[in-house]
Amino acid sequence: MTTQQPLIELRHVHRHFKKGRTDIPVLQDISLAVHPGEILCLVGESGCGKTTTGKIMVGLLAESSGEVLYEGQPIHGRGRKEKSEYRRSLQIVHQDPFASLNPSHTIGQILGYPLKRHHLVSNRAELRRRIWEILTLVDLTPPGDIVNKYPHQLSGGQRQRVSIARALSVNPRLIVADEAVSMVDVSIRISLLKTLQNLRDRFGIAVVFITHDLALAKYFAWEGRVAVMYLGRVVEIGSTPEIIGSPSHPYTKALISAIPEADPIVTRRKETLPLRSDDIPSLINIPAGCAFHPRCPFFVPGVCDQEVPALEPLNGYGQEVACIPLTQGMGLSIRESTAAS
Repeated sequence: MTTQQPLIELRHVHRHFKKGRTDIPVLQDISLAVHPGEILCLVGESGCGKTTTGKIMVGLLAESSGEVLYEGQPIHGRGRKEKSEYRRSLQIVHQDPFASLNPSHTIGQILGYPLKRHHLVSNRAELRRRIWEILTLVDLTPPGDIVNKYPHQLSGGQRQRVSIARALSVNPRLIVADEAVSMVDVSIRISLLKTLQNLRDRFGIAVVFITHDLALAKYFAWEGRVAVMYLGRVVEIGSTPEIIGSPSHPYTKALISAIPEADPIVTRRKETLPLRSDDIPSLINIPAGCAFHPRCPFFVPGVCDQEVPALEPLNGYGQEVACIPLTQGMGLSIRESTAAS
């Protein structure tokens, strides 16, 4: 594990939303750190809190409790200049590029506004040159064919590249890519991911990649880390090769076993993890103890349904898992646990 100071750090962050008189705990006790130049993937089912975590990182949402640190200092209570620098350094690429781009502005106007807002250019010639450079960086060439168009005149892949270009325009230190390739054709997903990888390698930008697809996480973040989320909590975190090759938490095992292989014969022969239930509990009524226990094939009565597991180190490679039977040596085999239930 690196000893370098984290660029952004979440410490015991909780986030609740109100629905009428009901308090919905979307995030519970999230502690994460992202270091300069690192790739961190947030993986989990829809509604597990991935996007909320990303928005809290970049300051679009405030935490209900806990603390968010930027370069070791709390983000709240900063002066105007420090707050502007923090907001500029952390950018987000939203899932739907058509909804996140102003339809009444040209691409040139969309890219030019943040440059002028943060005083990164001093005149029109410099503004034009910088816009051309950014469009070239994200493979939107020739820039002259793009800069005067409106979002609706571009393809889905081109719009997402514009979203990446807008985030890149202010020289950020971290980009949160929220399902950034889920709304484009499969044929151009790899191209977009390679663009993000190249930008990270060239400029040292840290990337928080949010996805529900572990196959994408494996491809994009093989040299980074993966944090697996379930119902508002991180249940396992570690290096991508460790998480993909040797998953520990039962939920992570279930996700890995559900990934289809390129060879259909291998897919048919692949052993899947039998869950006790396919139903995902509601955030309004989260089960006591470990939230995964109603579905978990390793469920230990009187333990998993009583105590909320904390993330604990599992091996010497930095892998952490929130599972009491595993961390306390109480794990059962699938066959034994299925018979016991």
